[in-house]
Amino acid sequence: MESMLVRERYKVVRVIDSQEDYAFVEAVDILDREMGGCVLNLYEGPLLRRYLSCFDRMEGCSAYQGMFLNGESLVAVFQDCGGKPIDQVFYQGDSHSWQDRLYYAGQFFQEVLNLSDLPADVACALLLSDNVRVDQVNRQICLRFHMVPMEGMNPREVAYLACDQVRKIMRPRMSSPKEELDFLDELDQGLCANAVQFYALWRNWGEKIQEAYEALGKKNFVRRWCGLLVGRIKRRFTRKKRR
Repeated sequence: MESMLVRERYKVVRVIDSQEDYAFVEAVDILDREMGGCVLNLYEGPLLRRYLSCFDRMEGCSAYQGMFLNGESLVAVFQDCGGKPIDQVFYQGDSHSWQDRLYYAGQFFQEVLNLSDLPADVACALLLSDNVRVDQVNRQICLRFHMVPMEGMNPREVAYLACDQVRKIMRPRMSSPKEELDFLDELDQGLCANAVQFYALWRNWGEKIQEAYEALGKKNFVRRWCGLLVGRIKRRFTRKKRR
């Protein structure tokens, strides 16, 4: 498999995932003078028929480079992306600034919005932790197109998976203002039925959270922590009233 050529153009350099009727590989386009890296999703059997139509809906995807039939396989080619899986960048005890968290959260919400036209099975696969990549050098979040077959997914499942990932970026912390915690509470309620509603929630809260952080930053240490404490007391009282 190491020396395998797909369509006499794509040289397979590593098999990442292989299962019945599906494979995901890293490859190099030998016709590209810059030897650009790409990833291939290969489908056979019933998966070929199932995925054939979904690529007609990916013309607006910048990473999508085309699809073709190769023998008994359907091959979809995507530009590979850099970065590390999200779990290696955002984790309990990390030291990212609030500015970086909001920046990457905004990028992630935009990536999720871009999935709104894709079938739910595809969108959910792209939101698995290993496919959500954080490129800290270029300061961007991108989704790796490891489109492993998933069944029974729906738009609400897309929103659920997206919520799980964004909570890693905006993890509740002692320095989190009330607005950020309220936003995370709203995420936990599971009210988003699809990717568009998920993005709309961020549009409603993102600026408020930034303003809350900026207001805290203008206070001295004592006033800032007193403000955080008062915010938590008010939040706890509000939550008790709702019950």
